[in-house]
Amino acid sequence: MTGSASAAARRRRALLVPLLTAVSAGLLVAHLGFSSDTYRNCRYLGPSTRMYVTSWAGLTCALGSLLVYTAVRRAAHRYGGPAGTTWRERLAAGSALLCLPLAVTLLMTVYWLYAPDPAGGDDCSGLARLVAP
Repeated sequence: MTGSASAAARRRRALLVPLLTAVSAGLLVAHLGFSSDTYRNCRYLGPSTRMYVTSWAGLTCALGSLLVYTAVRRAAHRYGGPAGTTWRERLAAGSALLCLPLAVTLLMTVYWLYAPDPAGGDDCSGLARLVAP
């Protein structure tokens, strides 16, 4: 690969970071929108498939964004000058900075998917712990 072709590939890769960050933010918003799927007619149904897909896909996109940013930064140091000299690299750095709390939030949504029933196992009342048979 020639020098100009590899530079163009690095520039395109730097724009992948904000794209993955935006997709992971959209998946987080979608997951929060699907949070009402767990109850129907005061019955706990558990997390829906949509909640699993959006949580895991959002976490994957957020971690992928951080991984691509790391690759862009290493390539900038190896082949170019200092990192952050172009607007694409600065946009990638800002997106990666925004992606850090986003990745932590998405990690918490994955944790909550596997947490036990918050109502205590007795529908919406949550009285199962208070009223023991």
